[in-house]
Amino acid sequence: MGLAFDAAGLGAYLQEVFAEVANDFVIDRLDEDGITMRLLVDERHLRPGGTISGPSMFGLADVTVYALVLSQLGRKALAVTTNASFDFMRKPVGGTPLVAEGKLLKLGRQLAVGDVLLFSEGDPRPVARSTMTYAIPPER
Repeated sequence: MGLAFDAAGLGAYLQEVFAEVANDFVIDRLDEDGITMRLLVDERHLRPGGTISGPSMFGLADVTVYALVLSQLGRKALAVTTNASFDFMRKPVGGTPLVAEGKLLKLGRQLAVGDVLLFSEGDPRPVARSTMTYAIPPER
Protein backbone atom coordinates (compact mmCIF):
# COMPACT_ATOMS: atom_id res chain seq x y z
CA MET A 1 0.00 0.00 0.00
CA GLY A 2 2.82 2.45 0.80
CA LEU A 3 2.83 5.34 3.19
CA ALA A 4 0.70 8.42 2.56
CA PHE A 5 3.35 10.64 4.19
CA ASP A 6 7.08 10.53 4.77
CA ALA A 7 8.38 11.75 8.15
CA ALA A 8 8.88 15.35 6.97
CA GLY A 9 5.45 15.55 5.33
CA LEU A 10 3.74 14.06 8.37
CA GLY A 11 5.55 16.48 10.67
CA ALA A 12 4.42 19.40 8.50
CA TYR A 13 0.83 18.14 8.54
CA LEU A 14 0.86 17.76 12.33
CA GLN A 15 2.18 21.33 12.53
CA GLU A 16 -0.73 22.44 10.35
CA VAL A 17 -3.52 20.68 12.29
CA PHE A 18 -2.05 20.85 15.84
CA ALA A 19 0.19 23.91 15.79
CA GLU A 20 -0.32 24.47 19.53
CA VAL A 21 1.56 21.26 20.47
CA ALA A 22 3.28 20.08 17.30
CA ASN A 23 6.64 21.55 18.34
CA ASP A 24 6.65 19.27 21.40
CA PHE A 25 7.06 16.19 19.20
CA VAL A 26 9.71 15.01 16.74
CA ILE A 27 9.36 12.12 14.30
CA ASP A 28 12.65 10.23 14.32
CA ARG A 29 11.58 7.32 12.11
CA LEU A 30 8.57 6.48 9.98
CA ASP A 31 8.35 3.40 7.80
CA GLU A 32 6.08 0.47 6.98
CA ASP A 33 7.02 -1.18 10.31
CA GLY A 34 6.04 1.74 12.53
CA ILE A 35 7.17 5.02 13.97
CA THR A 36 9.59 6.42 16.52
CA MET A 37 8.62 9.76 18.05
CA ARG A 38 10.05 11.87 20.86
CA LEU A 39 8.49 14.26 23.33
CA LEU A 40 10.90 17.15 23.81
CA VAL A 41 10.46 17.42 27.56
CA ASP A 42 10.13 20.92 28.98
CA GLU A 43 9.30 22.20 32.49
CA ARG A 44 5.58 22.18 31.66
CA HIS A 45 5.77 18.39 31.10
CA LEU A 46 7.07 17.72 34.59
CA ARG A 47 5.14 17.03 37.77
CA PRO A 48 6.30 17.66 41.33
CA GLY A 49 9.34 15.52 42.02
CA GLY A 50 10.79 16.19 38.56
CA THR A 51 9.31 13.25 36.67
CA ILE A 52 7.34 13.46 33.42
CA SER A 53 3.62 13.82 34.07
CA GLY A 54 1.11 11.14 33.15
CA PRO A 55 -0.84 13.50 30.85
CA SER A 56 2.39 14.27 28.95
CA MET A 57 3.15 10.57 28.59
CA PHE A 58 -0.42 9.90 27.44
CA GLY A 59 -0.15 12.76 24.95
CA LEU A 60 2.94 11.26 23.35
CA ALA A 61 1.29 7.85 23.05
CA ASP A 62 -1.86 9.40 21.57
CA VAL A 63 0.02 11.53 19.04
CA THR A 64 2.13 8.50 18.09
CA VAL A 65 -0.91 6.39 17.16
CA TYR A 66 -2.58 9.37 15.47
CA ALA A 67 0.57 9.84 13.38
CA LEU A 68 0.58 6.15 12.48
CA VAL A 69 -3.03 6.35 11.28
CA LEU A 70 -2.29 9.48 9.24
CA SER A 71 0.84 7.90 7.77
CA GLN A 72 -1.37 5.19 6.26
CA LEU A 73 -4.50 7.17 5.37
CA GLY A 74 -3.24 10.66 4.59
CA ARG A 75 -5.06 13.85 5.50
CA LYS A 76 -7.67 12.49 7.94
CA ALA A 77 -7.46 15.13 10.66
CA LEU A 78 -10.83 14.07 12.08
CA ALA A 79 -9.67 10.58 13.07
CA VAL A 80 -10.30 10.45 16.83
CA THR A 81 -9.32 8.30 19.79
CA THR A 82 -12.19 6.03 20.83
CA ASN A 83 -10.41 3.84 23.36
CA ALA A 84 -7.14 3.98 25.29
CA SER A 85 -5.37 1.63 27.65
CA PHE A 86 -2.30 2.84 29.50
CA ASP A 87 0.07 0.91 31.77
CA PHE A 88 2.63 2.88 33.78
CA MET A 89 5.61 0.60 34.52
CA ARG A 90 8.36 2.75 35.97
CA LYS A 91 9.19 6.38 36.59
CA PRO A 92 10.57 8.15 33.50
CA VAL A 93 13.64 10.33 33.81
CA GLY A 94 12.58 13.97 34.08
CA GLY A 95 14.29 16.43 31.77
CA THR A 96 15.15 13.64 29.30
CA PRO A 97 13.24 13.22 26.04
CA LEU A 98 10.58 10.53 26.16
CA VAL A 99 10.75 8.14 23.19
CA ALA A 100 7.74 6.32 21.72
CA GLU A 101 7.99 3.22 19.56
CA GLY A 102 4.65 2.66 17.83
CA LYS A 103 3.13 0.18 15.42
CA LEU A 104 -0.29 -0.39 13.96
CA LEU A 105 -1.86 -3.67 14.97
CA LYS A 106 -4.96 -3.26 12.76
CA LEU A 107 -6.08 -0.81 10.14
CA GLY A 108 -9.68 -1.29 9.05
CA ARG A 109 -12.21 0.90 7.27
CA GLN A 110 -13.68 2.28 10.50
CA LEU A 111 -11.13 1.53 13.24
CA ALA A 112 -7.38 1.49 13.68
CA VAL A 113 -5.58 -0.06 16.66
CA GLY A 114 -2.03 0.88 17.60
CA ASP A 115 0.43 -0.16 20.27
CA VAL A 116 3.09 2.12 21.81
CA LEU A 117 6.00 1.55 24.16
CA LEU A 118 7.47 4.60 25.90
CA PHE A 119 11.11 4.86 27.03
CA SER A 120 13.31 7.46 28.66
CA GLU A 121 15.87 8.31 25.99
CA GLY A 122 18.96 6.12 26.43
CA ASP A 123 17.24 3.53 28.66
CA PRO A 124 15.99 0.29 27.02
CA ARG A 125 13.47 -0.42 29.80
CA PRO A 126 9.93 0.72 28.94
CA VAL A 127 8.34 3.24 31.29
CA ALA A 128 4.83 2.75 29.89
CA ARG A 129 2.76 0.85 27.34
CA SER A 130 -0.40 1.99 25.62
CA THR A 131 -2.89 0.53 23.18
CA MET A 132 -5.16 3.01 21.42
CA THR A 133 -8.09 2.65 19.07
CA TYR A 134 -8.97 5.38 16.60
CA ALA A 135 -12.22 5.87 14.71
CA ILE A 136 -11.64 6.68 11.05
CA PRO A 137 -14.10 9.15 9.51
CA PRO A 138 -16.15 7.78 6.61
CA GLU A 139 -15.41 8.88 3.04
CA ARG A 140 -17.82 11.48 1.71
